[in-house]
Amino acid sequence: MGKLVVLKLGTGSFEAGFPVTLQIGDENVRPIVEISGELPPDPEIVLCYHQWQSIYCKLKFTGRPIGIPKQSTQTPSLEDCEKAADTLRFHLNSWLSSTTFRTIREKWLEKLLPEDHIRVLLQTNDLRLQKLPWHLWDLLERYPKAEIALSAPSYEQVSRNSPPQSQVKVLAILGNSQGIDIQTDSQLLKELPHANTTFLVEPSGKDLTDQLWEQDWQILFFAGHSATDGSGNEGKIYINQTESLTISQLKYGLRKAVERGLHLAIFNSCDGLGLAREFADLHIPQIIVMREPVPDRVAQEFLKYFLEAFACGKSLYIAVREARERLQGLETQFPCATWLPVIYQNPATIPLLWRELHVNQNSQQITSIPKTPIRGGINLRQALSAVMLACIVITPLLMGVRYFGLLQSWELMAFDHLLRLRPQEKPDSRILVITVTEEDVQSQSPNRRGSLSDEALDKLLAKLEAYQPRVIGLDIYRDYAVQPAYPKLAERMRKSDRFVAVCQVSNPQTTKPGIKPPPEISPDALGFSDIVIDADNVVRRHLLALTPPPSSPCTAPYALNVQLTLRYLYAKGIKLQFSPDGAWQLGKLTLKPIEAHTGGYQGIDALGHQILLNYRSFVNLEAIAPRITLQEALAGKLKADAVKDRIVLIGTTAESFRDYSFTPYASSQGKPQEIAGVFLQAQMVSQLLSAVLDGRPLLSTWDVWGEVIWLWGWAITGGLLAAYLRQLAYLALAMGVAFLSLYSSCLILLILYSYWLPFVPAAIALGGSAVIFLAVIKQESEYRIQNSEYSTHKEIEF
Repeated sequence: MGKLVVLKLGTGSFEAGFPVTLQIGDENVRPIVEISGELPPDPEIVLCYHQWQSIYCKLKFTGRPIGIPKQSTQTPSLEDCEKAADTLRFHLNSWLSSTTFRTIREKWLEKLLPEDHIRVLLQTNDLRLQKLPWHLWDLLERYPKAEIALSAPSYEQVSRNSPPQSQVKVLAILGNSQGIDIQTDSQLLKELPHANTTFLVEPSGKDLTDQLWEQDWQILFFAGHSATDGSGNEGKIYINQTESLTISQLKYGLRKAVERGLHLAIFNSCDGLGLAREFADLHIPQIIVMREPVPDRVAQEFLKYFLEAFACGKSLYIAVREARERLQGLETQFPCATWLPVIYQNPATIPLLWRELHVNQNSQQITSIPKTPIRGGINLRQALSAVMLACIVITPLLMGVRYFGLLQSWELMAFDHLLRLRPQEKPDSRILVITVTEEDVQSQSPNRRGSLSDEALDKLLAKLEAYQPRVIGLDIYRDYAVQPAYPKLAERMRKSDRFVAVCQVSNPQTTKPGIKPPPEISPDALGFSDIVIDADNVVRRHLLALTPPPSSPCTAPYALNVQLTLRYLYAKGIKLQFSPDGAWQLGKLTLKPIEAHTGGYQGIDALGHQILLNYRSFVNLEAIAPRITLQEALAGKLKADAVKDRIVLIGTTAESFRDYSFTPYASSQGKPQEIAGVFLQAQMVSQLLSAVLDGRPLLSTWDVWGEVIWLWGWAITGGLLAAYLRQLAYLALAMGVAFLSLYSSCLILLILYSYWLPFVPAAIALGGSAVIFLAVIKQESEYRIQNSEYSTHKEIEF
């Protein structure tokens, strides 16, 4: 990969000095080095430049300037010009060797090697700095593959719509040729390979504007007379013998040409810095101009050498440097010819190569190709290697990022989204929920404690026991004794083999003291109410058991829902057993606890025995089971067949007691759906019963190696799509299809088998591997281009 060096010269003057910033980095990436320095005051350089320019402009040679006076009284000699040039070179290098500039020079030598391909951008708005012969800097001469270009401090990248062309489209403007020969320029353009050149010979302003608007030009060429005004800020081209135009007079047409794919403008005419400075406002990628009046022969030879090198596959910068240095053979007749050509660069763009401007139509005629090329001269073996490299990079990186929990929130959101898409299920008829509503609370005796009075509970339990339920669960805290007025209630709670009460285990981490159980209940008839809440306050996990702290007032080892489930299954001959590794065994069902790193969960507190909560899917999760209110039950509306052999859950839904939790499902307003605690317990009971008795699968995940293979597979898919699809539109379409396939796979496996698969990491692997592959291929292509000659007999164009 080539190097990009940006030398920013801030606001200053030769009388006060200039602040300087140096940036060094690889092409198309952020700079890796930035350092500041200063160029000291040195007005002598300006005087040396003006002295050289005065002598140069008085030399008698045929050139392409208009309006530059020739002094006939005293004509300087070539030796005078060379002497002035030597003086300017000496003062320039002395200035660039100043102590205050030494840090920049040393950092350059430290970071750049002589064999590096280097683009150097001199970023300044000062015209006097731009006019200096920077290519004479002794530091640059140590780097044979470096070329310096001028650049404006303000720039931006323009979106371009440039579809592939079968040939490079060149618009050649042959302007006013009075006194000069531009036919040679025309002939050189006609001989360009893979080029379609349109010539406008001394066009009118309207004809030129129409051409700029109506077609997609990639290169704009001008030969003829041009000049820059005294301020150096406005350039002018003479398009015919009576008409001249400034760049601002062509602004709209040129802007349109840039938007439609204009990459390069070449002004093979005199004194073009004013043209380049105006072009900077139009954000054209790069311009080649002559900084001073140019003789005919120099202009023609430069164009010849540049087009030969550029069309043969060399980079634009290397082609300009070679063409410029080859002009040295003319300096015995035309002194300082190597000073004239200069690039004016838009820093927001990277120069394209000639081969990237067109699609080779003769690629099918290639007779000897050692390997199957895929993209930009990259063969099949290299492409597959790049795909594997992309997979090797993206898969471990994703697993590492995932391990530290950086994707957990995204994965949980994707998991919730997929859960909501599952089809609705039937209610669980093995459960009956009796709710204590706000109206029920207000209708009870005023001396009640909590949401359910002793009187109401006594009546309710009497009715329920008459209908022979399998088990009754009270999901209401009663950390107080039954009043003496209800001895039957106390006795029933103490001796009943089907009544289970609830308490809350203390949590030392949150300093919650816990809630003690009813004093009448034996420890075997207790279940804790504690649930596990994720960081976003959503309940996605089912806490089956835990070890209470010694100081906890609640010592129940099993959850309320587990106690109810075990009693129900015991009547069917199914008992809780434990495998040698500690997993729970209920009939044929094994309940393996989740760990700190399970699926999308990474680094969670997996205390106790937890499993993923597989909600029974409904629009409203509280439709899990039949329900009846307390008042309805006490009023005789409770039917025997609704209670017999059922699990009865009693709990409050009253807003004043606010026993609600967030779920992965969404309400009609799009917010997380809330569920009352008693219905959450019903969901958990139903999950266990359905898994043991109905074969409804529990939510599960793959082990780490299964997930690695899964991510690896999608990474390979993304890389192969990027390797084999040539056009960006086709690649985008294929990536969209692959993404939908991934999405569908995750949804189908969740619906059919309750597998929670890594959707977000796989999506990142799919797209990330394609991006990495394209970056590797681009780097490889740039390396090949910079280190080899272009040959249509060895490579297939892409």
